[in-house]
This record gives sequence, structure tokens and C-alpha cells, in this order.
Amino acid sequence: MVGAKAGDQIRDYIKTSDSPTAEIEFLGTLIGPSPPSPRVAAFSSRGPNHLTPVILKPDVIAPGVNILAGWTGMVGPTDLDIDPRRVQFNIISGTSMSCPHVSGLAALLRKAHPDWSPAAIKSALVTTAYDVENSGAPIEDLATGEPSNSFIHGAGHVDPNKALNPGLVYDIDVKEYVAFLCAVGYEFPGILVFLQDPTLYNACETSKLRTAGDLNYPSFSVVFGSTVDVVKYRRVVKNVGSDVDAVYEVGVKSPANVEIEVSPSKLAFSKEKSELEYEVTFKSVVLGGGVGAVPGHEFGSIEWTDGEHVVKSPVAVQWGQSSVQSF
Repeated sequence: MVGAKAGDQIRDYIKTSDSPTAEIEFLGTLIGPSPPSPRVAAFSSRGPNHLTPVILKPDVIAPGVNILAGWTGMVGPTDLDIDPRRVQFNIISGTSMSCPHVSGLAALLRKAHPDWSPAAIKSALVTTAYDVENSGAPIEDLATGEPSNSFIHGAGHVDPNKALNPGLVYDIDVKEYVAFLCAVGYEFPGILVFLQDPTLYNACETSKLRTAGDLNYPSFSVVFGSTVDVVKYRRVVKNVGSDVDAVYEVGVKSPANVEIEVSPSKLAFSKEKSELEYEVTFKSVVLGGGVGAVPGHEFGSIEWTDGEHVVKSPVAVQWGQSSVQSF
């Protein structure tokens, strides 16, 4: 498999040569700093989340370019009906390859931690991801050649080893997901399409979420408007580390034009208190009103650390609906 540029050169050579030949030389595995990795493919899906802007998307990135993987014998390597070939392996790029990488990591985490929920597994993958390449520079976006951001790489590239021991996780149960659906405008009986559980019929009335942004997600997405310059989110973290008496302190990297206050700034866990709540206040220090007044979006992070673990959540901030649409 070769890229478009090399493919054009090969075709030109075949057309202009009376007796074209080819030779493959196996050089073995080459490891080095050039080119830097990982980098975000130009075709990778991008944020922000247009349907629910208070939930950051994407979540993470994972290997998905030129992946050698097992291939079904039902179709040919091109996946076209006119292709009669059958192969056991194929080189594939896209979400079709990133998804099984992350799914495999989730399976490994589930095996290591059988009591973890899907949300806890997702949290571990998100809060331990990294956003710099092996040269130490920010991960590059191949679509622009510029450094990527949380609307491009989410929290960053998954790190399986760190995800096994994340320190803290953001867990979510079924009732909280139902409350989220209520907060974004779904109503019963329509919600039963997702649940098929009539016992949760009154979930909207008993919802604990103040807003959809209060869903206990391991990242933060904030939207300021012309009349909204302060946004508050609640989060609950669960200590899953080996030290039941761990003490975590917060570190904040505020996006430009935004002040962030986390209360409390220290979380002291114990055997009796393995889950603790905190609140984050985001304040726009410039007037809202869209792209003309301030940048359409800015990025930062909130980190909790006990000296052993770093539990990092990306922060994405947008000003006004117009900035969301113009990105």
C-alpha cells in the first residue's frame, strides 16, 4: 500500500517503461524520532459536538492509519463486489481500525478490573491519555500542519499502561444517563426507546442534574453566550488507587479569556469516603457575543494529582452559537 504521490510515480513509470520491473527490499523495523508520532490523520473526525455542545467530542485518539489486521473472507480486500480476491489480512485506515484498538483496551481493563462500569473504563482511558508526540511537542494535526487541540484529539492518545492504574475515575450509572437525556430535552415515553425499563419512568422528575453539563463526564466543554458568562459544573471522582487515604490536589491550566475555580482544591479520600464531589466554576473574562468579540474557542485542562497519579481532564470553551457553527 502506497500513498497517492508514490502511486502516481509508479503509474508513470509503468506507462513510460518498455519493461517495468519492481523490487521490494526489506529493511526491517525502523525506530527513530522522524517522523514524530503520534499525529492526527487528516480524515479523523473533528469536534465540537454540534448536537450537545456541553459534552466534549472526540474523547480520545488511537492508532488508525495503515494498520495490518485480520480480514474477512466474505469480501475482497477492496470491499467491492467486483473484487474476486480473498485475503486473510489487509491494511486498513480509519475509525474501522481505531475502534478495535480502543475496544481491545476496554476488554483488557475489564479483565483487570471486573467491577468497573463502562463509564469507569472510559474515564480511565480519557484521563490518562497524552497530548504530546515522542519529540515532546504537541500532537500535530496532519490536516493543517498545526498543533492539534481537544476538538481534534479529545483528551489525547490512549495509554494502555497508565489506564490500568488511573488513580481516580468518573463513574456514571444508568439513572444519570437517563437524567442527562431529560436535561437535553428527551421526554417519556420516548426515552423508553433507549431503556425499555418502565421502572425509570419518573427519572426526569427525580433527576439530580442541574444541566446536561453536570453529567459526570471525564472532560469539560463550556459554552458562553451573550447572556451567559459564568458556568458551573459538578463532578464526582472515585478513588480506585491502592492507597485508600490518598490526597489529591488540583492543578488548573485555564484557557485564554477564562478564569477557572475548583472547589474544593484538595480531595482527601478515606476508607469510608472513596467518592468525593467537587465543583468547577468557569468565568469568561471578556464579553460574550461570538467570534467578533473573542476567539471562537480556547482550550485548557484540570488535573488532580496525588504525587503518583495524574488525572487529567481536557477543557474546551466556546463563545456563542455562531462560534460553534463557524469552526
